[in-house]
Amino acid sequence: MSFRPSDILKKNLSSSSRSWLVRQSRDPYVKQRLASATSYRSRSAFKLLEIDKNWGRFLSRDEICAVVDLGAAPGGWSQVVAEKLGWINPALSDEDMDIAPNFGLNERARIDKFGSWSSTAGRGVVVAVDLLPIAPIPGVHTLQMDFLSPQAAGAVKTALSTPENPSGMADIILSDMAANFSGNRVRDVESSLDICHSVFQFAKDNLHVAAANHRTDKRRGGTLLLKHFEHPLSKGFREEYLDPNFNSVNYIKPSASRAGSAEGYWLCRGWKGLRSH
Repeated sequence: MSFRPSDILKKNLSSSSRSWLVRQSRDPYVKQRLASATSYRSRSAFKLLEIDKNWGRFLSRDEICAVVDLGAAPGGWSQVVAEKLGWINPALSDEDMDIAPNFGLNERARIDKFGSWSSTAGRGVVVAVDLLPIAPIPGVHTLQMDFLSPQAAGAVKTALSTPENPSGMADIILSDMAANFSGNRVRDVESSLDICHSVFQFAKDNLHVAAANHRTDKRRGGTLLLKHFEHPLSKGFREEYLDPNFNSVNYIKPSASRAGSAEGYWLCRGWKGLRSH
């Protein structure tokens, strides 16, 4: 599958749209995603794969059985989690991840060894929430709704409630959400922070709290992976809401994030329960 736009198409586009198409056509992660029909639905899946690999494989721990993906459409991150929980065959091995940026559109021989998305017997459940519809993914329960709506809390808890997880609380909450860019940096940062606040509100009611006795309970406290945009206001949010309430908070800029983007991720581990206002 080629991403190269035709000359006729390019003539009818604005300069900014043409620049975007050129950038997309040269992006190694976009090329990798498009090169195989069995690959991930979104380029951002490579960010989550990289973060998980470099930060302790937190998605793959044996005790993980309940994951919520907020703003999940089209489902790339949910695919990664379902893979880690064993619901689908791996699309990329660690070796493939190391060389993925070197893939070209014509390197079919190397790409053909990727696994398919056929269903296998996995563990736990992934709940994907978005206002947009999400095509089915093995092991993933999709909810088309606003995650802050009164109905969402009960729906998520019901979906997460299993014999393995009778409390219906989440081991991990993921958010790769971003507002549509306005071009005004201050407004865009404020929109990003609005999302951060909303995700934190959801997390405080739905994350497992660290077990009091770690010798008899493996639960270390829930994990939150939260996208944001670098700015002094974002630093203030972290200091007020994240640092006091988690055992550790790490800033991550995955290599799959475009160099010119201000996006970053906070990996927050060991939810202690709400300790800020």
